[in-house]
Amino acid sequence: MKNLLVLLLLGFALSLCNLSSKLKSGASNSGSSGSGGSSSSRSAEPGRPTAAQTAALAGGHEIKWERQGLSWTLPPNWTEVTNESKSFVWSSPGAGHASLNVNISPMADNFPTDASMDAEYDGAKTRAKNGEVDEVKLVEIDGVTGVQFREANPEHPDGIRRLQWLAFRKYLGQVQQINLMLASEGKDFDRHKDAMYGILYSTKIVH
Repeated sequence: MKNLLVLLLLGFALSLCNLSSKLKSGASNSGSSGSGGSSSSRSAEPGRPTAAQTAALAGGHEIKWERQGLSWTLPPNWTEVTNESKSFVWSSPGAGHASLNVNISPMADNFPTDASMDAEYDGAKTRAKNGEVDEVKLVEIDGVTGVQFREANPEHPDGIRRLQWLAFRKYLGQVQQINLMLASEGKDFDRHKDAMYGILYSTKIVH
């Protein structure tokens, strides 16, 4: 469990580093908020679960991150690991478990969310070309559009594989980045895959 959480936090930190570098490199190409040619001009598909993904949550329960106005439906027997102001983690039971890890990053009021979405999307596309990611798309969940990507199977079976969704919203007057990760070790990913997609698409967002 500790190793999985450490690797998930590392993945979150790397996401922020990638965002920062992309924004710096793209600053000269974006006059202000990056509205021209931005992700808003690309079409986002709705985050709708398949029948198998819905079935994977059967008998489950809704959990709420009250202080951030977010909620999900989880399969039975998942338990809370962390509930802090900017970090929220739940985990499935037993060996080879999966986890839901959500982080909130407050941004400045004038933060260029359109340019940032472009940076995240382009960064994920680059990772796909390098074979690090095998799925990249814009997905709208509960009225919020974000970049969804899935890491390729790791070289080692005990390496961590993540399904991730990055988005921005304004909540209680604050611009925030939502970084939502679902993950397990590579050897267990297929076993948890339907549940992880089902959890992702069950997300409810106050914005």
